[in-house]
Amino acid sequence: MQSRAGVDDRAEDDPMAWQRLANCLGLDPDVFFPERGASTREAKEVCRGCVVRLECLDYAVDNGERFGIWGGLSERERRKVRRARANRRGAASA
Repeated sequence: MQSRAGVDDRAEDDPMAWQRLANCLGLDPDVFFPERGASTREAKEVCRGCVVRLECLDYAVDNGERFGIWGGLSERERRKVRRARANRRGAASA
């Protein structure tokens, strides 16, 4: 099975293979983990055109990442995604 970015999701030896295609690869991590109150604009700009943005976001949501910019979203924005997904799962099982 291929991911949205064309990376083989079944790569048992490297389930994080999508990271090799990320725009942020090799960039200073501090850009994606700004201090409280600092701008997230630079990190979100890097994410904007990234081919693995959705894989990154899914990883962060699925693993409860509480800090930083993942998939172009802040923790506050990811909480909304988590709630929406939980609501959809609840509606689907009802």
